[in-house]
Amino acid sequence: MSQEQLLRDGAAALGLSLSDAQCERLLAYGALILKWNKVYNLTALRDPGTVLTHHLLDSLSVIAPLARECPEKANLLDVGAGAGLPGVVIAILRDDIQVTCLDAVAKKAAFVQQVASELRLKNLRGLHARVEALTGSYELISSRAFASLADFVSGSHHLLAPGGVWMAMKGRVPDDEIAQLPPETEVFHVEQLTVPGLDAERCIVWMRKPG
Repeated sequence: MSQEQLLRDGAAALGLSLSDAQCERLLAYGALILKWNKVYNLTALRDPGTVLTHHLLDSLSVIAPLARECPEKANLLDVGAGAGLPGVVIAILRDDIQVTCLDAVAKKAAFVQQVASELRLKNLRGLHARVEALTGSYELISSRAFASLADFVSGSHHLLAPGGVWMAMKGRVPDDEIAQLPPETEVFHVEQLTVPGLDAERCIVWMRKPG
């Protein structure tokens, strides 16, 4: 089966119908990860099949939940974005969301900028900075396999807009991390995800400021 068919089938299993343009961009993004990986070591994955399941479909699994939590335009900060996951995938699927992929490693932020340019994604930018030093206001702050929940929240607390939410992508439900969250953070939903082709536990921990 072709990569395109695997991608479309996987997306359909997640309740998503990809347009031709979205499909093309997602596959082009996967190819760019593999191409730049040879020089920049963006990710440990080295073959198209695992990039498709572990990166593209894994990131696509947040799109339907995101539609529920954020049905309209917003600014999203993806913290510790690395190669741009899930930020780039969100930018491809949701052109109404302005996505900033933040990473403390310059070459990773540069890669995201290159992706934005090559795929003509006007709503995407890569930013090289430390989250603690950043200013601004974001309705959505996401992370995937980044620091502990407490570190993620405390580092980005000053950037969350009033009424905004944190979206932390995790493997199995991190009960111990949730227990260590500061009182100024409220977990309002832990959402189990099933990623097609990925035999591993996945969840989103949704958080907000209480009140």
